[in-house]
Parts: sequence; structure tokens; C-alpha cells
Amino acid sequence: MEQVSTALTIENLTGRQKAAILIIAVGAEAASQIFKHLKDKDVERLSVEIAQMTDIPSTIMESIIEEFYQMIMAQEYISQGGLDYAKGVLEKALGPKKAHEIVAKVESAIHVSGFKLLKDVDPNQLMNFIQHEHPQTISLILANLEPSQTASIVSDLPPELQADVAFRIATMGKISPDLLNDIESVLETQVETVFGQDLSSAGGAKAVAEILNMASRTTEKTILTDLEKRNPALATEIKNMMFTFDDLVLLDDKSVQRVLREIDTKDLSLSLKVADEELKDMIFRNMSERAANLIKEELEFMGPVRLKDVEESQMKIVDIVRTLEEDGEIVISGRGGEEEIVA
Repeated sequence: MEQVSTALTIENLTGRQKAAILIIAVGAEAASQIFKHLKDKDVERLSVEIAQMTDIPSTIMESIIEEFYQMIMAQEYISQGGLDYAKGVLEKALGPKKAHEIVAKVESAIHVSGFKLLKDVDPNQLMNFIQHEHPQTISLILANLEPSQTASIVSDLPPELQADVAFRIATMGKISPDLLNDIESVLETQVETVFGQDLSSAGGAKAVAEILNMASRTTEKTILTDLEKRNPALATEIKNMMFTFDDLVLLDDKSVQRVLREIDTKDLSLSLKVADEELKDMIFRNMSERAANLIKEELEFMGPVRLKDVEESQMKIVDIVRTLEEDGEIVISGRGGEEEIVA
């Protein structure tokens, strides 16, 4: 990517570059607050853009701030009185051409947040609506809902349909506008207002992992068993996403102590190399004082290590947790199933 320079005009900037320049303009303190509300991947991408930018012309920075302000105001006008009202106000202030450009951008942003209304619909009502639809249609709709909402619906689907829908969500990639328009034409007969989506990412292994984390244990096992037959690598990826090393904090003390009995000391030391203090404290309080001091001493004198080695050790521990959970020896807090009992 080329660095931003005086030769670069506002028209040549990508949306991500504009966002990066806006982050620079608001300053470090405000930027840190913004980053808290972004996904890690988006933070990483913006950080890369920011790192590659030098000597940003003041005229470009001012133009981006003004564009951002205008879009915020346009969105406010739309919420107050709709698109026609927003166009009217902006035309008086900026002229017809500029007003049209701004409203078009805001409309596009609203369009990307498609299926928004469905997120407020009761899962039982949605279940009645989608249960007779094609599995691909069901998958597309569920991939655009909140994980908790989707988990409730998936749990009520027939077992054979559960696995099929989960597989379709997990392997879902880019969705064409034409397909989304077809779905919208059906939804328009059921809801008062429907928003759409342009080409966008939906679903994926992470989406299924989030859904299964909130679904019942029976639903989880049914779906994962089927996925293991269809695509073992995908099933493993989903399993790993369902419980990460940082999620050890979800375990109660008794479960932590059970897990620690299965962990190699070297793996434990390596895994804690980049762990936060909360997780370290939880581990240490569930060990004997002597064992905890040995690990602390090991960490203190441990030299630089490869991140790959740390992640491998963490994954070994995650695998141990998953195995103990599957054997019913421990329960991960908040994973559903009222019948579950901590061993």
C-alpha cells in the first residue's frame, strides 16, 4: 500500500484509509476508546494503515473529518424524519449533488446492517417462520442473528436439520446481493421494515462456535458429530474456537484443580508466558504454594520464547479441558444444560 502523501486526493483513499486518518485526527485517547468497540481484526487492520501513514496533508484530514460529520448528521436526520427529510435538510445546507452523495453513503451503511429488525423478533416467532424454508435460507437468516437467538432456534430444529444448518453456516462465505434480495422479498411479507446487505461476510466457523457455546449440550454433540463426518478439519476448528486458553477463567476452582493434574509443568509455564494477571492468579491460587512458586520462578527467569511454542502449549491445555468436559469430569460455566453437575 502506498503511503499517504500530498499527491493523494480524498477520492483516491479507501474506506479503511479514511477510517485510519480519522482515528489519527481524534487523538490517542479518543482512539483507544473507539478501539474498545471494534473487533480485534479491525483494530489490527486499522493499526497497519495508521503505521504506514506519514505526513498526512491537513486538507485531506479536514475533508475526512467533515465527511464523517456530515454522515453522522445525515444519519441523525434520517432517524428523525426519514430519507426525504434528510435529503431536504442536506440539500438546503450543501446543495443537491453533495446531499445525494452523503445520503447514498448513509443508505449503504444502513443496508449493510441487514436483518437488523429480525434481531428483535422472538425466537419462537422466527422458528415458526423459517422451519419450512430450505436449509440454505434458514442458514442465511440465522447467520445474521445474534448467537443467543440462533442457538435457541437451532436447538428446536430437528436433529438432522440442526447439523445441516450448522454445516452451511460454517462454510458460508461471501453472500451475493441477488441471494439476499430473494430472502428479503420473503421477509417483507412478514415484517414491517427490512434492511438488506451488500456483499458481506456472514457465518464461518467462529459463528458456529458462538452458537454452540450457547446451545444445549445435546444440540452441540449432534452438530459436532455430524460435522466431524463431513469435514473433520472444520469440526476441529470449531471445537478450538469454542474454548480458548483465556476461557480458563470460566472454570470454577475445583475444575481448575482437576485440569492442573493433567498438565505438564513445562506446558503450564510456557502457556502462562503471555497470560494476563487474572488468569495467572486463578491458576496459582489453585496450586500448592510450593508449586506456584516454582512456576513463578520459572516465568521470572524464562528467556524469550517463540510465540508458536506458547500457543502449542496453550492448545494442549485446551485439549485437556475439552476432553475432561466431554468425559463429564468438569463443566465450563455458562455453557448451557441445566442437567449438568460439576464433578
